[in-house]
Amino acid sequence: MTLRDRLQWVFRMSLIVFILASVAFLSALMAVRFAIQGREVAMPDVVGMKAVQAQQTLQGRGVGIKVEDRIYNALPADVVVRQSPAPGSRVKTGQYAHVMLSLGPQKATIPVLVERSLRAARIELLRSGLQLGEISSAYLPLGQDDTVIRQEPAPGTSDLTSPHIDLLVSLGPRPAAYVMPEMSGLSLAEAESKLAETGLKVSKLTFSPVPGTPHGTVASQSPARGSRLDSGTTIELQLAE
Repeated sequence: MTLRDRLQWVFRMSLIVFILASVAFLSALMAVRFAIQGREVAMPDVVGMKAVQAQQTLQGRGVGIKVEDRIYNALPADVVVRQSPAPGSRVKTGQYAHVMLSLGPQKATIPVLVERSLRAARIELLRSGLQLGEISSAYLPLGQDDTVIRQEPAPGTSDLTSPHIDLLVSLGPRPAAYVMPEMSGLSLAEAESKLAETGLKVSKLTFSPVPGTPHGTVASQSPARGSRLDSGTTIELQLAE
């Protein structure tokens, strides 16, 4: 065999080895990729299942289960209320589904809170193991200020889906309302007299130069004429120096 033939033989063998090595590398790469994808599963929906059934369903997909909390709920005790990750999410086998289980409806008798002060209602709810929910307020002609006039759920309820009790609290009779009169051009004495007729009074006075306006005359006012006022409204007058 000549030197040229030997070189051609070495070149062909090297090429064959390179091709075989490339095929082996690509095959290994594809195998790893398929292996990784094969370890991913769709998270099943276990909400509404008993804890044991949920565990079996998850384990069937290669997913574990962790109970994060238990809460009072309308669902029966030991039933899954919420889960994370959400159903349908792609997860790797061996990952955990974090679930919240129901304790069932809370057993507690709601006390009578109507006609009690808001402070007394808070204390009574704490004694009963309940919590204050949303507080709404309303003016009532015959209602006493800071008094509970309605509660939800009603007193005596024992099966609760939530420990929160909503209250409607009276603000008492609606405060008297007034309309701001026109003060401009009046003297301070005249302005105070006019306000006194409606039960109002000046809260703040300021003085500033106002060309063409006599000394001590009201140059401007706040609130403006026609504004709706109550007994607590701050009335400011600016007088000409």
